[in-house]
Amino acid sequence: MSNELLINVTKQECRVALLEGGQVVEFYIERKGDSSYVGNIYKGRVVKVLKGMQACFVDIGLDKAAFLYVDDIRGGIKEVYPFLEADEGTDILPKIDFKDASIEELVQEGQEILVQVAKDPMGTKGARVTSRITLPGRYVVLMPGVEHIGVSRKIENEEKRKQLKELASKIKPPGFGLIMRTVSEDATQEEIQKDIDFLFLLWDNIQKKKDKAHAPSLIHSEFDLVLRSLRDFMTQDVDRMIIDNYIEWQRLKEFAQVYFPRLADKIELYEGEEPIFDAFGIEVDLERALHRKIWLKSGGYIVIDQTEAMTVIDVNTGKYVGKENLEDTILRTNLEAVKEIAYQIRLRNLGGIILIDFIDMEKEENKQKIINAMTEAMKKDRAKTTIYNITELGIVQMTRKRTRESLEHILCDSCPYCEGKGRVKSIKTVAYEILRKLRFMTVPQGTELTVVANSSVADLLTDEERDSIEEIENTKKIRITIKKDMMLHQENYSIHKNMP
Repeated sequence: MSNELLINVTKQECRVALLEGGQVVEFYIERKGDSSYVGNIYKGRVVKVLKGMQACFVDIGLDKAAFLYVDDIRGGIKEVYPFLEADEGTDILPKIDFKDASIEELVQEGQEILVQVAKDPMGTKGARVTSRITLPGRYVVLMPGVEHIGVSRKIENEEKRKQLKELASKIKPPGFGLIMRTVSEDATQEEIQKDIDFLFLLWDNIQKKKDKAHAPSLIHSEFDLVLRSLRDFMTQDVDRMIIDNYIEWQRLKEFAQVYFPRLADKIELYEGEEPIFDAFGIEVDLERALHRKIWLKSGGYIVIDQTEAMTVIDVNTGKYVGKENLEDTILRTNLEAVKEIAYQIRLRNLGGIILIDFIDMEKEENKQKIINAMTEAMKKDRAKTTIYNITELGIVQMTRKRTRESLEHILCDSCPYCEGKGRVKSIKTVAYEILRKLRFMTVPQGTELTVVANSSVADLLTDEERDSIEEIENTKKIRITIKKDMMLHQENYSIHKNMP
């Protein structure tokens, strides 16, 4: 089956889904008033230098000050080019150490500085920024102020790599670096030169705006999600782009005809009566991607739990008992889980530390099969991942570059009932807590008390625990009235004296 890029555009949001063989593998969303800042360039002002952390806070005009680490100024960094493909990232970028200068030697409070957002604000953290500016085009990445030439690692043909390096050396002006992106492998010299000319014009405009602007101010906005999809996601592997909005379809066609002519014919307008994401089965996959438990075809299942510090994935045999020995059953379940886990990591955009608790296996060769399978399954992932050997406890540790919120955090809010805990005190727990407080309350004889509780808790107190309430009334010689409040949180209640 073909690979397709589907775009659903409404007044409220833009949603993009990348399909491989008919299955959605990547999902992006940009909502009105809630767009990503990644790639934006700001003229900011240093508001605080943190010597102990070798970092500083920069006011770029957002709600929270951005965080600039010393290595993001010096260069040679590993986390600051998220808008490039993983293979076009930092390990082929030049290392510039400025003689290992400290943060206080590089910036001072009040200093104005040009920075680019590398990571969106997440939770309580402000944006991560870098002063090493990069301008991604379709075929190349322009790096002002860096004398460097790089070629995407996904281009494996050594002869082609050599040709691209020679071409980059020929067309690269002094004072700029170039990275040849994956799609440059199939591009003509004219297309690459046109891409570079556009980026030079862009950089010139940025410089002019920077000189006139007062910090903090936005100097350059990254493309919106529609145009980014054309530039970054329409690789040689993607056969067509289908969009359901006529105005955006026209904009895409015009943009492609000017900058990427060979892509213009691949852009199609969806005119079906059924919503585009429903027609291609994407809504079902997105709904499934929000579930905690994912069943495997064999009857086993995986459980995915996201915490603030890491994501933990547990593999279970479930209903699958196998037809041979136990080790065979476990290996088959683990191998099946590998494919689903790799798919879910990519679709849910899980980042940071990921721990995968595979079912314990005795044979070392089987453990190695799992590592090999996991490495192979993650090869298509756009984000940079590192997979470590399986531990004695059967846990695979891996890291995945995090540049934006996960699918769950984008599409969901914490439950207002459990406040993100995922659990609430049971009805009996709350009822028994109320009974304990009533028993140990010191009140005069004849006092009338009213307990206001959630209706389920109140029902338990007036039914199963009515004897306990009467015992407290008789012992203390008081009167207790139980009142229901259907709107009250199950864990909440109040006990108060009735006014005479």
